Amino acid sequence: MVYEIALPSHLANLHNIFHVSQLRKYIPDPSHVLEADDIQGREDLTVEAGPVQILDSQIKQLRGKEIRTVKVLWDETTQEMTWEMEDLMRQSYLHLFPGKL
Repeated sequence: MVYEIALPSHLANLHNIFHVSQLRKYIPDPSHVLEADDIQGREDLTVEAGPVQILDSQIKQLRGKEIRTVKVLWDETTQEMTWEMEDLMRQSYLHLFPGKL
């Protein structure tokens, strides 16, 4: 299930359709003041985001091959984490692998 979100005009260049798993219920609070983040979008409508930390690693066997993956923390606030291919992460984010060769 997806939702179309009404975004402020300065975010009109962002895609406004979100999967329900990406949304949380907002509980109104009069003391809560919403401030728009200064999001710098690129011409291709992407936003720069990088991994914060490698949390775990694992080796999976797939058709006789070893597939190394790492659990990546992308956002400390939302605790967004995904499993990514280790070799691709090493190519782009070598600084996340100190002391590991």
